[in-house]
Amino acid sequence: MSVLLDEKNIATAIYTVNRHAKTALDNKPLYELKKLTIDKLLAENKAKKVGLHFVRNPKHSQQQSSVLIQYADYYFHMIPVKEDFKNLPHLGQLDDSYRNPIRKMNLKMAKQLLTDYIGPQLIVKKSSNLPVVCTKSYMKENRNKRKMKSYLDR
Repeated sequence: MSVLLDEKNIATAIYTVNRHAKTALDNKPLYELKKLTIDKLLAENKAKKVGLHFVRNPKHSQQQSSVLIQYADYYFHMIPVKEDFKNLPHLGQLDDSYRNPIRKMNLKMAKQLLTDYIGPQLIVKKSSNLPVVCTKSYMKENRNKRKMKSYLDR
């Protein structure tokens, strides 16, 4: 698969991986891929840290911040490190009026593009011990239970 590793394609690939990670059941590998890519872009001075934003829905009702990173015409958020709080300005709340450009890319193609860019890395693999959500026997068993009107119908 030969896709040009230009700025626009890499930014679109990060955007695609990030968008899918927000709804994935096992999002660790996707977020790890995003993090490794952005770390490499920052190390190469292709991306820059703009500032800190407050997290919209913080855990445990404690105020949290995330780092705003600009790459090409996209903005991404990542978890800050200690130095970020010392070196970056705090921008306050997220600006709801701004949205990243919407560009479509296949998730498989986006993952391949990013792994080609970052090179061989240790990426978290999907865990195989996830519970099975729904099997045929489970569906048949529950279909019979739905016909009962009360627990006395057994």
